[in-house]
Amino acid sequence: MSYKSDIEIAREAKKRPIQEIGAKLEIPDAELLPFGHDKAKVSQAFIDSVQDREDGKLILVTAINPTPAGEGKTTTTVGLGDGLNRIGKKTAICIREASLGPNFGMKGGAAGGGYAQVVPMEDMNLHFTGDFHAITSAHNLLAAMIDNHIYWGNELSIDERRVTWRRVVDLNDRALRDVVTSLGGVANGFPRQTGFDITVASEVMAILCLSKNLADLQSRLGDIIVAYTRDRDPITCRDIGADGAMTVLLNDAMLPNLVQTLENNPAFVHGGPFANIAHGCNSLIATKTALKLADYVVTEAGFGADLGAEKFMNIKCRKGGLSPSCVVLVATVRAMKMNGGVAKADLGVENVEAVEAGCPNLGRHIENVKSFGVPVVVAINHFVTDTDAEVQAVKDYVAQHGSEAILCQHWAKGSEGTEALATRVAEIADAGAANFAPLYDDDQSLFDKIETIAKRIYRADEVLADKKIRDQLKAWEEAGYGNLPVCMAKTQYSFSTDPNLRGAPTGHSVPIREVRLSAGAGFVVVICGEIMTMPGLPSKPAALSIGLDAQGDIQGLF
Repeated sequence: MSYKSDIEIAREAKKRPIQEIGAKLEIPDAELLPFGHDKAKVSQAFIDSVQDREDGKLILVTAINPTPAGEGKTTTTVGLGDGLNRIGKKTAICIREASLGPNFGMKGGAAGGGYAQVVPMEDMNLHFTGDFHAITSAHNLLAAMIDNHIYWGNELSIDERRVTWRRVVDLNDRALRDVVTSLGGVANGFPRQTGFDITVASEVMAILCLSKNLADLQSRLGDIIVAYTRDRDPITCRDIGADGAMTVLLNDAMLPNLVQTLENNPAFVHGGPFANIAHGCNSLIATKTALKLADYVVTEAGFGADLGAEKFMNIKCRKGGLSPSCVVLVATVRAMKMNGGVAKADLGVENVEAVEAGCPNLGRHIENVKSFGVPVVVAINHFVTDTDAEVQAVKDYVAQHGSEAILCQHWAKGSEGTEALATRVAEIADAGAANFAPLYDDDQSLFDKIETIAKRIYRADEVLADKKIRDQLKAWEEAGYGNLPVCMAKTQYSFSTDPNLRGAPTGHSVPIREVRLSAGAGFVVVICGEIMTMPGLPSKPAALSIGLDAQGDIQGLF
């Protein structure tokens, strides 16, 4: 049987004018700022006007540790949103914007798949409404102003060896990880070693996604620590004087983007911090706005639950006063088999024993999410090669862990394929059984917070941190940053820091390589193992398959 590609399905979509989509959430036409006919930003005035309304129910979609077999977390998020609307529940979807880096690297697209997609798919996967470009420009403006300040006399006495603000670009480019700037003589400034991160790892991205409005955005931007003096006194973005101009560049980017699913249901697509470097969730302003406009809001957190869901609960919910009513944990039979030791080439062959051997990874995630006090439902994202016996093995395993697993066929059938899941999720959300609480308290020490996540979420025996890192954490506590949450940056492929260690490992260690203070975003980034803040391209990047055909249509975004 032949199947249409994601881009072919998206191109056949019967899109409605964006004003009709806004009307489903009672957004007046005048409060939409259109980008063409099928996407728009929602005005800040309208967002402010609905703040007194009661919140709808918040549903988080997360997943097991990703495998090359693919789990379909965004696809399930979209499918569940469509399914809830299908059964008569007024529902909005909230997902992140796509980064050009992964799209041209590994993924090739990030708007869902099959008949559970958000459209316009090509726009979303490319430049969309320009938000990422604005963030890149604002970030690099600050970098330029730091170097310019030093060039013109360095009134703030910045120690050039202690400039911590790097530059960013929204591409995977390993050649830019470590660079030397200002070569070429006196006219070009003072040479120093620095580097680039990918835009989605920028603190500006994290700040935009956690800010309430423009005033909050500028205040947070001003708090960014960009350098230190020789006496180790911090220099902020506000000291440099860049916060106002950066806010101007981010003026439109701060507004949530409204688009639609293939079934013409509303979807907010806004922000996109990396989940293994930053907090991996869409913007707080989009989520909170959706909660005021819909009875149910389906959102997602990046990568596996050990990264995305943990940060969603401990950072986003803490910062935004959110409380999820239900968590949907996405798993696939194929991924269970890979965790059970089956090679990717052999995933099409029935192997119930391998499914059962791989299920402990799923079980670990169920236990972890439940530790936040939120009910969990497992969504088995169906692939055509799955057999009844393999699906039943997953269902039986999940039942033994006090949850239930529901087979979903949204990729092939759209909302019809998630009707059972939507019905059960709505029942759980309406029952009000969730008793959400973050995993650690604000007043715990920074190292205690790190250990709490390492031991309770990753099941590590110990955290390895040298004296320099421990002293840095203590210094930040003494400077008044001890109440911040921690943002763990590690591989997404394993509970450990070893990407090849699949399943549910125990007895491992979590080595901390570096810690970074994101004072504006309001968290401490803890970089573990070999994780990179600037990814590289694979040997055969997706960009090799992306291009225009003879009719001028984009090919290769899948």
